[in-house]
Amino acid sequence: MNIALIAHDKKKDALVQFTIAYKNIFAKHSLFATGTTGKRINEATGLEITRFNSGPLGGDQEIGAMIAKNKMDAIFFFRDPLTAQPHEPDVTALVRLCDVYSIPLATNMGTAELLIRGLDEGLLDWRNIARENGDKDEK
Repeated sequence: MNIALIAHDKKKDALVQFTIAYKNIFAKHSLFATGTTGKRINEATGLEITRFNSGPLGGDQEIGAMIAKNKMDAIFFFRDPLTAQPHEPDVTALVRLCDVYSIPLATNMGTAELLIRGLDEGLLDWRNIARENGDKDEK
C-alpha cells in the first residue's frame, strides 16, 4: 500500500512517535511524506520515505495528485486544529480529495490507531482492487 504521512508543526512529534510505535507495520508499505515530516520520521525510524515539498510549498498538493490518480491508499495527517495554517485551502482540498476517492484518512491519534491496526489486519485490501480498476480506466 502507498501511505502518506503528514503533520502540522505542533503534531510532528506525535506522528514521529506513532511511526516509531508501528514501525514494523509501516515497513511493509511504500511511504510518502511532506518535507520536514518525512525527514524527521526517516531519522527516527530509518524507514525509506519518498519526500515531497513541505505542505505550504505544495507537498499537500503533490499527495493530492497521487490521490486523484488512484495511487495513494491511506493518509495519516496529524492536524493541529488550534493553530491557523497559512495553507489551509491546500489542507481542505486534500481532505476533500480523500472523501471524493474514498481514501482512508486519520487526522488524529485515535483514528490513526484504528487505521494502522486495520491496515495490519488486511482490512484495507479492497484498495488493491480499487487501484487495479483505476489503472484499467486509465488505459
